[in-house]
Amino acid sequence: MVPRDTDGPAYPAPMVTLRDPLDRILGPKAGKTFDEAFGIQAVGDLLRHYPRRYHQRGELTDLGSLRDGEHVTVLAQVVSVRSYRMTRRRGDVIEVTVTDGVHKLVLTFFSARGNPWQRRLPPGTHGLFSGEVSSFRNKRQLVHPDCEVISADEAGTELAAEYAAQIIPVYPATRKLASWRIAKCIRTVLDVLDVGDDPLPADIRERRGLVGLAEAIRAVHVPLDDQDWKRARERLKWDEAFVLQSALAQRRRAAAALPATPRPAEPGGLAAAFDERLPFTLTEGQRAAGLTIATDLACAHPMHRLLQGEVGSGKTVIAVRAMLQVVDAGGQAALLAPTEVLAQQHYRSVTDLLGPLAQAGRLGAAEQATRVALLTGALGAQARREALLDAASGAAGIVIGTHALLQERVQFADLGLVVVDEQHRFGVEQRDVLREKAQDGRPHVLVMTATPIPRTVAMTVYGDLDVSTLSELPAGRSPIATHVVPAADKPRYLERAWERVREEVEHGRQAYVVCPRIGGDEVPGSEPDGDGTAGPDDGAADGGGTDGGGEPGAAAGRPPLAVLDLAPELEQGPLKGLRVGVLHGRLRPDDKDRLMRDFAAGAIDVLVATTVIEVGVDVPNATVMVVMDAERFGVSQLHQLRGRVGRGTQAGLCLLVTEMADGSSSRERLDAVAATLDGFRLSRLDLEQRREGDVLGAAQAGRKSSLRLLTLLRDEALIGEARDEASALVDSDPDLDRHPGLAAAISELLGPDQAEFLEKA
Repeated sequence: MVPRDTDGPAYPAPMVTLRDPLDRILGPKAGKTFDEAFGIQAVGDLLRHYPRRYHQRGELTDLGSLRDGEHVTVLAQVVSVRSYRMTRRRGDVIEVTVTDGVHKLVLTFFSARGNPWQRRLPPGTHGLFSGEVSSFRNKRQLVHPDCEVISADEAGTELAAEYAAQIIPVYPATRKLASWRIAKCIRTVLDVLDVGDDPLPADIRERRGLVGLAEAIRAVHVPLDDQDWKRARERLKWDEAFVLQSALAQRRRAAAALPATPRPAEPGGLAAAFDERLPFTLTEGQRAAGLTIATDLACAHPMHRLLQGEVGSGKTVIAVRAMLQVVDAGGQAALLAPTEVLAQQHYRSVTDLLGPLAQAGRLGAAEQATRVALLTGALGAQARREALLDAASGAAGIVIGTHALLQERVQFADLGLVVVDEQHRFGVEQRDVLREKAQDGRPHVLVMTATPIPRTVAMTVYGDLDVSTLSELPAGRSPIATHVVPAADKPRYLERAWERVREEVEHGRQAYVVCPRIGGDEVPGSEPDGDGTAGPDDGAADGGGTDGGGEPGAAAGRPPLAVLDLAPELEQGPLKGLRVGVLHGRLRPDDKDRLMRDFAAGAIDVLVATTVIEVGVDVPNATVMVVMDAERFGVSQLHQLRGRVGRGTQAGLCLLVTEMADGSSSRERLDAVAATLDGFRLSRLDLEQRREGDVLGAAQAGRKSSLRLLTLLRDEALIGEARDEASALVDSDPDLDRHPGLAAAISELLGPDQAEFLEKA
């Protein structure tokens, strides 16, 4: 029984710190219960299990807001108790009806020994009731809920003392660990807690009007009034933001102090020749980002820059200019792509852009030229040997590849720049291996992402990187119209979608059809991309899976649509007579490359694919995309997918096919995507629908999210203020010798196995 085991430590309990194991104060059984329920192992973990909300004594829960499947704790008043015999087995069904004054909720119990609830929960009783919401005969119910009576009839008991306060905290709970039991355990811990050094310095607390840590921890769990817990939460939000920003400030400072080989621009070099042969004019944003990166590369410390931009905003051109600047300065550049398809696409794009500038040592090469090497797992033995030799000798100024670049046999003559495309698809350790291939271990690093990032995410997830943003599209890009196709409600709309595909093909153009999984004998969710790395082909059974919220996806009773199932149906049905190709992550890399080449050459009319085509694929003649079971994809993923069309002079069309009902949260997401082409606006919507831990997971190398109260959008101003304070403090005390509380908090954030994380991220 929580809170304390009978075989636990004898009273009086010793003082405990936030880092002590929980079973030291609560005993091994209670400690195991918390670990199994929430992964809570230390005292600090328990005290950071904050209340979800607070009940005002006498103020009942709005029962009309409950939803099936939720595990809830409600404060309500008993209206009636009735029982009746079960017909198919022995025993009684007891129904206790409770109310908030407007709505009603039924508490259902099954008993073989009469009706004990008539005595325990007489009409008029107030209580806390905890369980999972379900419906039976159109009535909301909790089946066998945990109950805690808090009526005045209990005056003088231990229970009444527990809830004597006007404010009752309600915690995230489980069937085995009810909210009020968690509250009792927390009160037990608070009585013997030594919080230690405060991680937030006194001058910052005074300047920002914040209470001390000990006061905040007690007030958030045992508030005297509403203002008490609000002050506590504000302070604890500051802790979350300030500790993380301090760790990132240390990382930025350490990076700035490291030496690196400067790679200044060379007048009249390859980069200048490349600019002269560009068939288009750079946008103002491209010129500004290029100048910033060129300046960074010329510095004597490593560049760590994030280049983000809208789909089709021209990031590749900026990366090529940076790579050529490094080659002009005598170094090499490596471009790391997450998949075979994207690596091959980059290789074709870069060699096409460079033309004779990429043909060093070959007939037709420019007077000034280098080589571009491609290194992937799909290369034959001879091609692989040539690529390895070109990289090791320095003959290849630019080396493009997948995870194959990370292998020990891959060596560089002088690696000066690492470009990482779609950074979130690589693990920290993978990126670090490539960086260590530089002679001094400190190459310049340029990270690219086609997923626009809200400012607060950039400050928090990528807080150790400088950020450049491309927000405008190159001239000549065509608009993309997006429409939701409600296939279940209006089947004729789906028929019209296939007619639109045929019309585009008849006008000499091409189309994509995207499905959330491959099909065949797959185990849903288990398929990697074809090159063995986690890539755009991953997700819910090969690339699907929602990024945020919503119903479970495809229509109940069937699995999500699959490429291998849909392609033959289309070939024999609405797209009969068209040249249909199939692309997915289970194909051999050379087959994927052949299919993409055929599609780019116009030999395929319709490409039925998984999200392997999500990023990097550039076929200007493709003008229409049909996304099947579109609710299976997240907001940002859909925005990336539709960026594959409208890349030429013809307008693009993206059709989001769904069977979800109008008014559902999934349909609302799809409607939001259809309503705007603004990726930054959609990125904020995407973030609103994600848990904070999902967003920060990559930045914390798989550790449990440190953000419990802080929200990246609503607390944007606070995060900015914490970043400013953290930067100033780290500048004045880089090793935190004068701030042991903060140093300890950062150590706890990173964990014993993550001490090198910020150095590698």
